[in-house]
Amino acid sequence: MTRSLLAVLLCAPLTAGAKCDDGEPLRVGSKQFTESVVLGEIVAQLGRHAGAQVEHRREIGGTQILFNALIHGEIDVYAEYTGTIREEIFAQRSLSDNDAVREALAAQGIQMSKPLGFNDTYALGMNKQRAIELGIRTISDLRDRPELRFGFSNEFMDRGDGWPSLRTRYGLPQLDVRGLDHDIAYRALARDSIDLMDLYSTDAEIQYYDLTVLQDDLGYFRTYYAVLLYRSDLRERAPRAVEEFLRLEGRISEAQMIAMNKRTKIDRVPDQTVAADFLAEVLEIEPDPSLMSRYGGIWRTTIEHLNLVGKSMLAGVLVAIPLGVWAAKRPKMAHVILGVVGVIQTIPALALLVLLMTLLYQLKPLGVEALGEPPAIVALFLYSLLPMVRNTYTGLHDIPMHIRESAEALGLPPLARLRVVELPMASRTILAGIKTAAVINVGFATLGALIAAGGYGQPILTGIRLNDHRLILYGAVPAAVMA
Repeated sequence: MTRSLLAVLLCAPLTAGAKCDDGEPLRVGSKQFTESVVLGEIVAQLGRHAGAQVEHRREIGGTQILFNALIHGEIDVYAEYTGTIREEIFAQRSLSDNDAVREALAAQGIQMSKPLGFNDTYALGMNKQRAIELGIRTISDLRDRPELRFGFSNEFMDRGDGWPSLRTRYGLPQLDVRGLDHDIAYRALARDSIDLMDLYSTDAEIQYYDLTVLQDDLGYFRTYYAVLLYRSDLRERAPRAVEEFLRLEGRISEAQMIAMNKRTKIDRVPDQTVAADFLAEVLEIEPDPSLMSRYGGIWRTTIEHLNLVGKSMLAGVLVAIPLGVWAAKRPKMAHVILGVVGVIQTIPALALLVLLMTLLYQLKPLGVEALGEPPAIVALFLYSLLPMVRNTYTGLHDIPMHIRESAEALGLPPLARLRVVELPMASRTILAGIKTAAVINVGFATLGALIAAGGYGQPILTGIRLNDHRLILYGAVPAAVMA
């Protein structure tokens, strides 16, 4: 009974279509950059063509989040790169070739497709005019320019094949090195806010911003062939879907991938349309007109956002007000309670989401998902506690002593005094705390899109990725109105 109740509370959404049982749809994942989203959409449309119910969980984080979600069954398939698998996922192991990679993946219940046909390796890029002025053509030339400002994607800053080992290999002296969102880094480079950034070799922005790609003269960067990683049990659960998306093996050239990235990122064609056009041209699959929406309707995102805020606030009120009452009635506990909820409020939101995902993976046997709604709702619940606990404590604590003594003189028992006298007098302060928590939750709920929780954060993330201010406003304005 307890397990069933927990699964219902954490998994039952207000929106229709999502499930938390064995009837769940085929779930495709994608990372927070355009190429991954396009590849994810191609796989999703192939799954639908095979007759499967498909959910594309888009833009939900970096390599480790996606791979852990795949291992734990939160997603079923996503596009990855061979170099990333060797250098990031299996960084502690020396895997010499793809056969060794397949063997290591199979031991964890994961299968790897053959390469899709293109190599999207890392590179370093500079504004062409700036590179000419400084005489920089190779990565080794950077040794003589310690004053240059580097802006790398956040994942590249820490991964095994990223900045730390690149700096060691080339002996680079630069100290002004910062982590940036990959798409924002391009804009920073165009505005001369940074001098150099990491590139993906199939990025459409390389040509758009007229960048110079520095020669990797020491051969540091590996090949990064795009492949599909999928769960081994998927062949039994959805054999036709697996057969369909494996048709992509060797079918996507580098030129085709660059063209798709350009259409999505530069020309702002919806990724659903780009994916459908590719499938029609290469695999002769007719597009489904019902799937040609970039980000869904305002009603759907509003319901998703209200779902996150409503559930977390309901749980917060049920927990925070009793905690505030306890703190007011037990002065020795007040410092502990207020201290704990205060510390929770200081934890960075992204760190809290990742920590909660790790903890919720332990509840997988109970039917609890660690990706999507559950971690977002728990995080929002925790963030809502401080203003409500503090205001409840303050409201009760500030009731004049003579009123408390009068209520006691009337012979009212403690619970009756609390219900009839103290809580009504403190209600304005308590409601102010609830309102504050609600406004905080509406804003923080936009971060739920980072872990596939939906809501107004999804168009905001997509707008940032595409540098589309209309999409950003599409999510930001309704969130502000709701708050």
